[in-house]
Amino acid sequence: MRKVVRTGAVIIAGLVTAAALTGCSSDGRKSDPDGSSDAAKSSRAPGDDGGDPKADAAALEGGWAGKTDGKAVVLSVASGKAVLVTEQRACTGTVKDMGKVMLALKCADGDTDRTMGSIESNDGRTVVVSWDGGTKDTLAKTEPGAIPSGLPDLPTP
Repeated sequence: MRKVVRTGAVIIAGLVTAAALTGCSSDGRKSDPDGSSDAAKSSRAPGDDGGDPKADAAALEGGWAGKTDGKAVVLSVASGKAVLVTEQRACTGTVKDMGKVMLALKCADGDTDRTMGSIESNDGRTVVVSWDGGTKDTLAKTEPGAIPSGLPDLPTP
């Protein structure tokens, strides 16, 4: 019972943080005369005039959600800060450009499965993160301020 309540608290805290990071920021991106924003240019497919989308940390900004091994995973990135929430843990950290876009996180419970992640691809709609712990997450872009669907129900006390 105690573990269920603790897991629920971690999920709630992570979702509140993720919503705050993605929902409360304004879109202050510049537009070119052709009407395309910096974000649109950074999320173009390879071979477009915009270059390689996975090479741009700004393209990772926003909310991402999906399931890995049947368990919900939510990633929120804003202003170079990242929050990752899974069914059992919450991790926070930063986005780093180390020649390749990386996520450097620290989990509240000390877990190290998802502490250093490499962005394998990002087309603006789907991002693939490979973690040093061996896990690979494929996440879809979420609407700003929206709570992703498919998350587990909160436990009842």
